[in-house]
Amino acid sequence: MTRLLGVDFTSRPTRRKPITIAVGDAAGGVVRVARLDAVETFDGLAAVLAEPGPWVGGFDFPFGLSRELVQALGWPGDWPALMDHYAGLSRDAVRETFAAFCAARPVGGKFAHRATEQPAGASPSMKWVNPPVALMMHAGVPLLRAAGVHIPGLADGDPQRVALEAYPGLLARELIGTRSYKNDAPARQTPERLIARKDLLEALEQGRSRLGLRVRLTHAMRDGLAADGSGDRLDAVLCLVFAAWAATQPRHGLPATVDPVEGWIVGA
Repeated sequence: MTRLLGVDFTSRPTRRKPITIAVGDAAGGVVRVARLDAVETFDGLAAVLAEPGPWVGGFDFPFGLSRELVQALGWPGDWPALMDHYAGLSRDAVRETFAAFCAARPVGGKFAHRATEQPAGASPSMKWVNPPVALMMHAGVPLLRAAGVHIPGLADGDPQRVALEAYPGLLARELIGTRSYKNDAPARQTPERLIARKDLLEALEQGRSRLGLRVRLTHAMRDGLAADGSGDRLDAVLCLVFAAWAATQPRHGLPATVDPVEGWIVGA
C-alpha cells in the first residue's frame, strides 16, 4: 500500500514550531491517519524524504515562481537552473529583490501570480511576509531536489517517491468557508477558531469534499487536532488528504499542461 505524507512546513523549524508530518494510507475511499510526527530540523525532514517508497506526499509550500516575475528579473527560464539561482540567494536578497519588484508596480498589482494561485486561492509564491511562502520555498525545494524525489510537471526523479505542492486552505475553504480556524499567536486562538477546527474535522470525517474521501482518526488524534490552535497538525492532515486523492488520479491530479517554471497546486 502506498504510504501517504502530509507536510506542514516552516522555513525555520524549532521545537516550538516544528515541521509537522501526517503519515497514513488510503483504501476504499477512506484515508487513515496513522500518526503525526514533529520534525525539528531540516535534516529530520531530509531523512523522511530519503525513506524508500512507494509514497506520495503533499507539501505546504510553493514549488515554483511566476513566469512573469522570472522574466522580469532575467532569471533562468528552466526550473532546475532557476531553483539553483534562487537557492543561491540569501534570505535578505530574496526579500530585497521581491520588495523592489513590488515597489515598481501599481497599487492593486504589486505581486506577480502563478496561474495556479487564483483557482487555489493561494498567496503568490513571491510573498515574503504573512505568510512568508517565498522563504518556505527557498528552504523547502532544495530539500526535495537533494532527495531526488519525483516532482510532477517540474522535475523527474524517483517515481516511487512523489512530491506535490499542496495548499490546505483550498480544502478548508471548501468545507467551512472563509472562517478562520488557526492562528500562531496564543492570544488569538479563540473559541470561534476552536469551533471552526471541530467543524472542519467533522466535515473531513464525513467526507463532504469533492475529493470523495473520508478521513479516519482515533479519538485521541481528533482531540489533539482540535486542541492545536496553530492549526499546524490539521494543515498536515489536509495535505495528506490531497496526497491520497492525487495518488489515485492520472498525472497525480495535475492538468495536462503545467507551466514548467510555475508548477501547480494539487487539486486546484
